[in-house]
Amino acid sequence: MEKQRLQKIIAETGYCSRRKAEELISAGRVKLNGRACKLGDKASTKDIISIDGENLVISKKRRFYYIMLHKPRGYVTTMSDELDRKSVSELVKDIPERVYPIGRLDRNSEGLLLFTNDGKFANDIMHPSGHIAKIYRVTVRPKITDEQLVRMSEGIEIDGKKTLPCVINVLTNENGRVVLQMVIKEGRNRQIRKMCEAVGLEVARLKRTAIGPVKLGMLKPGAHRELTSEELRALRTAISK
Repeated sequence: MEKQRLQKIIAETGYCSRRKAEELISAGRVKLNGRACKLGDKASTKDIISIDGENLVISKKRRFYYIMLHKPRGYVTTMSDELDRKSVSELVKDIPERVYPIGRLDRNSEGLLLFTNDGKFANDIMHPSGHIAKIYRVTVRPKITDEQLVRMSEGIEIDGKKTLPCVINVLTNENGRVVLQMVIKEGRNRQIRKMCEAVGLEVARLKRTAIGPVKLGMLKPGAHRELTSEELRALRTAISK
């Protein structure tokens, strides 16, 4: 039987994403047949893989789930939290399989968040080469100038690296409050907040309304549903472009 990299097998069980699996292996939390392992090690589905002492269930007959959640503000995008904060895992605990978030939204942000137990699908969505567009509705204060818009649109340096060009439209412009629509093709940590802060803007509210062709629509905060076959097909098409 052909062997595969450990992180790929772990991701395909639905335990976590491939990137997270690599972190677990590097941290020494993964064992292969009872022995410590390292990045680059390979295994087959006949081997025993354990994480923190728990054996993974490896089965070829699994149903994959593709879930969209309207994440409310105040929830962290983790499956557990050592600080005992509210976690998005609480909102999808009724799913029969263990699913995990694709990417993240910070605690004070809200909107569309995708979950799956399909490791390959999650990796394809998150991989930088995919350049899946994500749309956000961003309320900033106090006001915005053309210079600030241009700087963010053309790319601005945050954390020592320049962001990719993005599309920004002004939806409303009131006294002391501006609502923007921002379309980005990256998923860097707190990217939009840092971009706005870099040009002197305060983010009052941040909501993700779409990931590629999938839109949040009228889904209520805290609610979730499975992606339709049309939405899933459209996402896979966007990934392959």
